[in-house]
Order: sequence, then C-alpha cells, then structure tokens
Amino acid sequence: MMQAIRTITLALPYGLGTVNCYLLSAGKGHILIDTGPSHRRAILDQELARSGCLPGQPLLVVLTHGDFDHTGNVAHICAGHGAQSAMGADDAPMVERGDMFAGRKRPNWLVRSLAPLLFGFHQAERFRPDWLPQEGDALSAHGLDARVLSLPGHSRGSLGILTAEGDLFCGDLLDNTAQPALNSLMDDPAAGQASLARLSALPIRTVYPGHGQPFPMSKLATGGTSR
Repeated sequence: MMQAIRTITLALPYGLGTVNCYLLSAGKGHILIDTGPSHRRAILDQELARSGCLPGQPLLVVLTHGDFDHTGNVAHICAGHGAQSAMGADDAPMVERGDMFAGRKRPNWLVRSLAPLLFGFHQAERFRPDWLPQEGDALSAHGLDARVLSLPGHSRGSLGILTAEGDLFCGDLLDNTAQPALNSLMDDPAAGQASLARLSALPIRTVYPGHGQPFPMSKLATGGTSR
C-alpha cells in the first residue's frame, strides 16, 4: 500500500535555505517527521490543518536529530494536538536544555555563537521526549509499517525512519541542497561514513532529506559531500 507523504518545506531565517518536515498518514492519525524552526510556526500550523492533521487526532512527532531548525515547534505541536514526541536518546539533552551542542564532539565556535541568534530555542520551546526509540524499533503501534535506524554522524543521536516501501527519512545525514550526497556538516565524520555505508546495503527506494528535494537512492553521490 502506497504511503501518503506530504512534504512541508519551511524557510530558514536570513535566507539560509529551507528545511523539510514530512507528514505521513498512519492508521487513524499521522506521523510528523521534524517540525522546522519556531519562526515558521504559523505556516506549519496552516499546512498541518490543510492536510487534515487536526488537534485531537493521533499524532506522533518524530525528530531525526536535535538541531533547532528541526525541533523548534515540537512543544507547540504536542501541546496543541495532544501529540507525543520521539527522538534519539543521545540528542535529547539538546531539547531538554536548549543547547544545540549538548553531546556534540566538536562544535564549531562560530556556529555555536550564531546558532542562538538564528534559531532561538527559549524555555517555552524546550521539552522532554515521550519516547526514546532505539535501533530496530517499529512504528507499527502508531499505524506505520516502518522501523527506526540509528544514523550517527551529523549528531550522535541522529535517527532515520525506513518504511516497508523503501522510503528513508534521514534528517541531516544526507543532503540535496547541491546534489544528493553525504552532508558535509558532520560532528563525527567517521560515524557519518559508516552510516552511509550501512544504508547502501538496505532496501531504500527514495530518500527524504532534511534539506533539499527527495531523491532516488540510486542518485546518491557516495564519493563526496554536499558542500
């Protein structure tokens, strides 16, 4: 059965590009993968309503990683919809403390200085995930035939979601801002390469990245990075 996937693309501040959220129909409800930055909240709300994702319906919000351009609206969505949130345990301190660099091995000093200005993550945006899924965990209880993949590299707690139909939601491990490739922004480059190698052995049809258009797995440029 083909899975209905709605791509919601939100602009980043200061012309820094865009970020993707993905809304999947799942049983009697939905699964929202990533939520975008807080300054695009009204647009996200409009797109969810337009897609029939309404308050009170079953909704699981899955975060591919803890960066604030992906997690900025989780607390708002969970409060307004009665939703649950899920993310990798190693990235949970980022959203609990409001520190995008919690647990990262080598934060760039310039990026660390600019991040609070670009992606404000105030007390109201902080949250404690309801579920900390691990490698291999199924989403069948939430109406989706899919499993969780641990994909460290961009961050230690980065997750992917792979559906039975071969759709991979990979967060910022892979990128399509220039061409489909491994993201150059890696906290642990060796872990990122290992995650990429692992994906090559999985039955992946289409990749849905955090940034850029979805692309066939066959188009992935494995020999380099995106930027």
